Amino acid sequence: MYPINDREFLKICADIARLMSISIASAKKKVEIEITNKSCKTIVEKRKVAQEVYEICKKDCNRDLNSIKLFDDLMQSLDGNDNFLVED
Repeated sequence: MYPINDREFLKICADIARLMSISIASAKKKVEIEITNKSCKTIVEKRKVAQEVYEICKKDCNRDLNSIKLFDDLMQSLDGNDNFLVED
């Protein structure tokens, strides 16, 4: 897939990155995967998919499911053993 350089599309991706505390490149990749899955061709369809992803991320953020919260949960130690992590 060639890079999408639409200003509105990039703004939505930047908003997704801000909400999820990830890089803009990661946010764009997340949206591009959805665009590929839905076989979108026009820029209007691609903007719509980006907006849908943004709304999903916004809902997840409101339910404390953002990446910072998930990372914090994964980095907690078990039973006071600080040398052992839940996830590797």
